[in-house]
Amino acid sequence: MSNNSTIIGHYKVFNNQSLLRPTASEHRSSKLNSSGIPANSLFQSARRPLSNFYGNSLKARKSKLGIVGARRSFIFTPRAVLAMDPPSEQLAGKFNLDGNIEMQVFVSKSSGSSIAQVNIQINYSSDSLLLHWGVIRDRKEKWVLPSLQPDGTKNYKNRALRSPFMESGSNSCINIAIDDPAIQAIEFLIVDEAQNKWFKNNGQNFYVELPMREKLTIPNVSVPEELVQIQAYLRWERNGKQMYTPEQEKEEYEAARFELLEKVARGTSIEDLRAMLTNKNDIREIKEPSVSQIENNLPDDLVQVQAYMRWEKAGKPNFSPEQQQMEFEKAREELQAELGKGVSVDEIRKKISKGEIKTSVSKQVQNKRYFSTERIQRKRRDIAQLINRHSAKSVGDRASKSVEEKASIESKVLKAVELFAKEKEEYDGGAVLNKKIFKLADKELLVLVTKSGGKMKVRLATDFEEPVTLHWALSEKAGEWLEPPPTVLPPGSVALKEAAETQLKNESSAKFSYLVQSFEIEIEEGIFVGLPFVLLSNGRWIKNNGSDFYIEFSGGSKHVQKDAGDGIGTARALLDKIAEMESEAQKSFMHRFNIAADLMDKAKDAGELGLAGILVWMRFMATRQLIWNKNYNVKPREISKAQDRLTDLLQDIYASNPQHQELLRMIMSTVGRGGEGDVGQRIRDEILVIQRNNECKGGMMEEWHQKLHNNTSPDDVIICQALIDHIKSDFDISVYWKTLNENGITKERLLSYDRAIHSEPNFRRDQRDGLLRDLGNYMRTLKAVHSGADLESAITNCMGYRSEGQGFMVGVQINPIPGLPSGFPELLQFVLKHVEDKNVEALIEGLLEARQELRPLLFKSNNRLKDLLFLDIALDSTVRTAIERGYEELSNAGPEKIMYFITLVLENLALPSDDHEDLIYCIKEWKHALSMSNSKSDHWALYSKSVLDRTRLALASKAEWYQQVLQPSAEYLGSLLGVDQWALNIFTEEIIRAGSAAALSTLLNRLDPVLRQTAHLGSWQVISPVEAVGYVVAVDELLTVQNKTYKFPTILVAKRVKGEEEIPDGAVALLTPDMPDVLSHVSVRARNSKVCFATCFDPNILANLQAYEGKLLRLKPTSADIVYSELKEGELADSSSTNLTEGSPSPIKLVRKEFRGRYAISSEEFTSEMVGAKSRNISYLKGKVPSWIGIPTSVALPFGVFEKVLSEDSNKEVANKLQLLKKNLGEELSALREIRQTVLQLTAPPQLVQELKTKMQSSGMPWPGDEGEQRWDQAWMAIKKVWASKWNERAYFSTRKVKLDHDYLCMAVLVQEVINADYAFVIHTTNPSSGDSSEIYAEVVKGLGETLVGAYPGRALSFICKKNDLNSPQVLGYPSKPIGLFIRIRRSIILRSDSNGEDLEGYAGAGLYDSVPMDEEEKVVLDYSSDPLITDEKFRRSILSGIARAGSAIEELYGSPQDIEGVIRDGNVYVVQTRPQM
Repeated sequence: MSNNSTIIGHYKVFNNQSLLRPTASEHRSSKLNSSGIPANSLFQSARRPLSNFYGNSLKARKSKLGIVGARRSFIFTPRAVLAMDPPSEQLAGKFNLDGNIEMQVFVSKSSGSSIAQVNIQINYSSDSLLLHWGVIRDRKEKWVLPSLQPDGTKNYKNRALRSPFMESGSNSCINIAIDDPAIQAIEFLIVDEAQNKWFKNNGQNFYVELPMREKLTIPNVSVPEELVQIQAYLRWERNGKQMYTPEQEKEEYEAARFELLEKVARGTSIEDLRAMLTNKNDIREIKEPSVSQIENNLPDDLVQVQAYMRWEKAGKPNFSPEQQQMEFEKAREELQAELGKGVSVDEIRKKISKGEIKTSVSKQVQNKRYFSTERIQRKRRDIAQLINRHSAKSVGDRASKSVEEKASIESKVLKAVELFAKEKEEYDGGAVLNKKIFKLADKELLVLVTKSGGKMKVRLATDFEEPVTLHWALSEKAGEWLEPPPTVLPPGSVALKEAAETQLKNESSAKFSYLVQSFEIEIEEGIFVGLPFVLLSNGRWIKNNGSDFYIEFSGGSKHVQKDAGDGIGTARALLDKIAEMESEAQKSFMHRFNIAADLMDKAKDAGELGLAGILVWMRFMATRQLIWNKNYNVKPREISKAQDRLTDLLQDIYASNPQHQELLRMIMSTVGRGGEGDVGQRIRDEILVIQRNNECKGGMMEEWHQKLHNNTSPDDVIICQALIDHIKSDFDISVYWKTLNENGITKERLLSYDRAIHSEPNFRRDQRDGLLRDLGNYMRTLKAVHSGADLESAITNCMGYRSEGQGFMVGVQINPIPGLPSGFPELLQFVLKHVEDKNVEALIEGLLEARQELRPLLFKSNNRLKDLLFLDIALDSTVRTAIERGYEELSNAGPEKIMYFITLVLENLALPSDDHEDLIYCIKEWKHALSMSNSKSDHWALYSKSVLDRTRLALASKAEWYQQVLQPSAEYLGSLLGVDQWALNIFTEEIIRAGSAAALSTLLNRLDPVLRQTAHLGSWQVISPVEAVGYVVAVDELLTVQNKTYKFPTILVAKRVKGEEEIPDGAVALLTPDMPDVLSHVSVRARNSKVCFATCFDPNILANLQAYEGKLLRLKPTSADIVYSELKEGELADSSSTNLTEGSPSPIKLVRKEFRGRYAISSEEFTSEMVGAKSRNISYLKGKVPSWIGIPTSVALPFGVFEKVLSEDSNKEVANKLQLLKKNLGEELSALREIRQTVLQLTAPPQLVQELKTKMQSSGMPWPGDEGEQRWDQAWMAIKKVWASKWNERAYFSTRKVKLDHDYLCMAVLVQEVINADYAFVIHTTNPSSGDSSEIYAEVVKGLGETLVGAYPGRALSFICKKNDLNSPQVLGYPSKPIGLFIRIRRSIILRSDSNGEDLEGYAGAGLYDSVPMDEEEKVVLDYSSDPLITDEKFRRSILSGIARAGSAIEELYGSPQDIEGVIRDGNVYVVQTRPQM
């Protein structure tokens, strides 16, 4: 150390304790010895004598152990501070406190003395009456705690004194003596502590000026530094051992020097000062000899100084108590070594001050349990323990929702006006400028504005049955009524003054099956801006909620804006109530939060959708879509109290409803924390302190103060930050506006407040330091109330803090939450220390470790649960911002680094979620991928790509959940509250982007091309390699256009292809970023129809293709790539594409099958007259394939059984209804669904039941009825579902497309015993992608095969195998399907469709109809990281080779390429069906 005398003279006497330490221990966290040197917590050994206060005396503890060292024990008695009666009192003030209670204050100055005395008298008596007080010195607003204090005075939170009144009959009085002439005034409040009753001066503090006193002339002398330090220590103890900033430490040190100089000015000598401070002349000195007095008289204070020097040199580590004692003894030994050399104590003191005492310590790294100076040491945890089992089922349900809800998606019934709009939009082919649907009781009114060729068409349509007249006009300015030009008027219109009337005409469509009344005009673009109108029907005027209807011609949004709609998919009753209460909620945040609290029971009862409604409402509030304050003055503490009430309720619901925890967390983060103690009121109080401290009481600061006084809001956090940024930027006003604007606050918004902010900040440069200090402190108060995700305030709320009042303020104390994990404060300290690090990896690890440590507490009952939740929310939010800051760190990183960051973000996503099993298994798989990479596995990139695909599916599933749960509520409530349409359109998208999912998606996009390049995957997977020429059309979903017929050859670029759709007529190519299985229905359809079909993995290529919309392209695919080029119009006729020359498919004849008198037959009886090819093929395989290939036992319900059952008398009503529905069957999808429901009402003839039972039992199959009637009912329902699948949408339109007579389609039902599969597979014995007949292509999934042949998301494991080397399968891709299906019942059956419309020559009908298991499959979220098919190369080769050998054997048996389905059970291969490969 360069100047150790300075170190001793200016040692950090006032040990600024860590923010993270519990406040309960702050009062004993730092000690100083008699020389003013701190006995840091390092040296608080139980064996050392340390000083403590008892009452107003300083006592030394006796040493119970014979510790070497000399120390005087003493009692230091402060001077008496209860003043005598003043000699000449003056009445300084007379106050009425409360009713008849009066207070008088007298002040006086003793003659020839600088002491002033204050006498306070009250005609009120209470033994708990206290004076809460401080003094004002040197014209500063900050309270100072004087040295002279009445008996019984206690320090209150280090910022005020509390002195008891003396009772005298029915009166009370107190006398205060002030000996510091620099003190100008005393400021106080009076409190009856027992009744918590405060007496104030009209809401302010009492302020009493003191008379001028004689100022001392300070002599030009110096006081020894060691005496200044002792005095500074005494001041520090006197002020309650509070935490000081470095500036405050320096200020206190100089104040101590000034006090000693004053004493010298009054005649006290330096020696007398030394004697007084070191207690040599104390009147009650107590001698306590010790060993140290005998052995060289080594003062204990020097030992402590030396121990401190050692500790500082070691890097100020956190020592245990044992290490502290050891350091103390080593310091003593070093000084005793000096004594042994004959050095005196005074010389030792000088050598210490010069740093000349030899020490043997070296600087150490802090030995904290959780982390080193570089990064934390994370605990080993089983990540799977994070899975919340209560939600596992919902994961599977959601993952397969696209399958289960397919029919309802396809069968959505469009209203008449929507069908009208659809037809007109298709007809016009131009841009939709505006489209709006108004709800009129049970009817609807559509307004559609389209643009084509420089002209606009405006159409109205309604499904009113009574005649409707339109009373309308045009507007050049919004809202005005102008008479339409004659050229615009439709035939039959009547021109009126400033308006026109037109009778709506009836309009219908055979294609779209609607009947409406409509109106249409065409006008030039750019002349008129809108159309106002009202309707007249049956003499009744129809308006828009009492106002004119008005439609803008350039509405901007292409989305349908409904006025409110029917609220399907929402908790409508709750949302209606919210809308009803909004006018009251607009008054203030207090009103809004209290209304929300009142509605929480209703929301909780409504479940997920109810809580979603509250979230949407609070989100509208937070994004300023709703009015925050409407002419209502409310105190900040009232807002804070309302927030507390709401967040307390949310906390309770969170604890009792784990399935809704994610929604509840989102609500809490939107609402904000609210205040504890009096923190809400501090918002109002502290701004006054800032203004007074920094002399900025006018201009913008006063306007902001008035705004805060009237109604504080989250905007104030941004305003405060803008002021701080402005000051830090050397008062650059553009920085102030930049911070405001980036956070959504414009000048107009500042002016919109009830107490508007007109001015810009205008500060002096000398105000800089004070403003930064005070605004920084104020920011914590603002965030404590308004921010749900501010890290520092969340930490302090959990760890405890005290924030003292200034001036008239009382202050706040938050106690630490008990039961926090060991080492948790240090972990959070690490996070705060590194929160702004540029390299974020160590920070993110620390944040996640903190969340992991916190997580168990979030599932326990705790009255401070919400503080823990807000801390977790803040940690979560900080991870997201850290990841975004770390993108630069990853810009040149290798794939392993990006993969590791992906695991971190996934962990962050999984921690709070109540639905995260899929995410947990993604983490495990990424870790397995990292281990494969580290071990230099050849397949690491290929496997990593599958994990990446699965992770994307998990993100998509999450986004779909948000869309399903939140968007309907946003649209319905938003329309009721008048929220901007653009805000409704992006509502869910913005919520998703605000979370870690967006950061994860960015990381995946960075990694994807690296993995594809490393694994040599290219940018395409070509499923059907057919050359094609056509016009590019981009669509969102193939499902929406599957029944369309394109007039020209079309290349479809579809964002979504699930795998179960049809390819529309006229489509010659289908390109998508989606990843349907190569063996999915749409893939088979593409190959059979000679349609080019490929998946594109490069978003840039896909975007380029979409940019060719309407252009003519040629596609030339290979097995691994697609080359495309633009053609001229004339080149279309010359194209050699077979798609363009083929005519419509030739009709395929079906032969109607008749009932042959048998309800059930065994496999030996399977013939073409009785069953389809599926059943016959499985019968043929029996006894002909190698014995190691298992074939399941089968029976069947033959052709004609359905028609026979339908003709039974017991089903006559069902038959009649079915006949009627079939007659009305056009393109109405709802009729198909109704037919399927009707089929399910059939009852089984007793003969059917008996015959089926006999056949199943004789074949060795389990008969469901043996286990009870309910089991047979399940089997019968499965049979009917197979029959009903004849009328599923995909099958019905597919047969119509190839002109098959649907009435001739007959359905047999193949009954097989279920093999509880470990894996399921599909084999094509000729590679369908390349057409290579020398290799087998197969796909494998875990569990039952429905996830493979059905439209379940994700890819199967795929491989090829050369037929001349069946023991060397080559994996092409690893699985990414998140869901597996399993049947856990020991013996069960599956009912398979087997129609006469499957496997026809020229038409692949396989897969159109349903196979239905009797027992519902259990959906299981899959963990591939523990699946031997993935992790065990030897096992994988064995299984895949077995599959390939089975395919080869069956192809050899039939002599032609085969499409084979089968399963693996306990390593054994079973084939459940085969058909010719199409």
